[in-house]
Amino acid sequence: MALNNTYDACETYDVCAARSVRQETAVGAGAQVLLLALLGTATGTGTAGWLTGLVFAFASWAVLSRALHRSRPAVFGPANRVTLGRTTLVGGVTALVADSFRGAPPVCLLVGLTAVALILDGVDGRVARRTGTTTALGARFDMEVDAFLILVLSVYVARELGPWVLLIGGMRYVFVAAARVWPWLTAALPPSTARKTVAALQGVLLLLAGANLLPRAADAGVVAVALALLVWSFGRDVRWLWRRSRVPAVPVTATRELVAR
Repeated sequence: MALNNTYDACETYDVCAARSVRQETAVGAGAQVLLLALLGTATGTGTAGWLTGLVFAFASWAVLSRALHRSRPAVFGPANRVTLGRTTLVGGVTALVADSFRGAPPVCLLVGLTAVALILDGVDGRVARRTGTTTALGARFDMEVDAFLILVLSVYVARELGPWVLLIGGMRYVFVAAARVWPWLTAALPPSTARKTVAALQGVLLLLAGANLLPRAADAGVVAVALALLVWSFGRDVRWLWRRSRVPAVPVTATRELVAR
């Protein structure tokens, strides 16, 4: 009887898995709305902050749900749960930054949420590796959350230092757009500690500049260093991809002949 009830409630394993994954994303969206409500109570978030936060919550839920529907993972996974938690924090930061255009933002709260999001950035990857749940979707999810946080922080810092700071947040999106024109930019890059270090430093340096701890000239210097490192990193990768695209591909028949010999 118990087996029959289980079968009736969930006809196939795939249906159960899909339902469980949808529940995970729904919980994430609910946590986002709850955080926005708490921020609204604590800081008196205005219309811009509320709308921006809600749009972020809906958009992130929709994009993630679509990606999960395409990849059809059996489980959501502990690492993705950590990344989903970071997404919630990034949504809170986004709402605070949007609200900062109408008045002085609660810097301590903004810095606190951002700092936790940056710390957790080093957690989800470790969790994925230790639990054996590393996936292409998880890596892409993590990367997109990182990129959006950097974009939001660059918008916040640009209010004080000028629009040139937006180059930091927009560089990856320009790269993605360029890849639609030049497909050779979509090739897989080799692992690089330098690339990971530069990417991690962007959030830290932007957060330092936005924390109002240093004189304006020092903040500008910190952000300029971040931008220089990012330009170097992207330039290095683009150069490698361009060189790789110039190497003629070995025909399949020729490869088989070489193997046979």
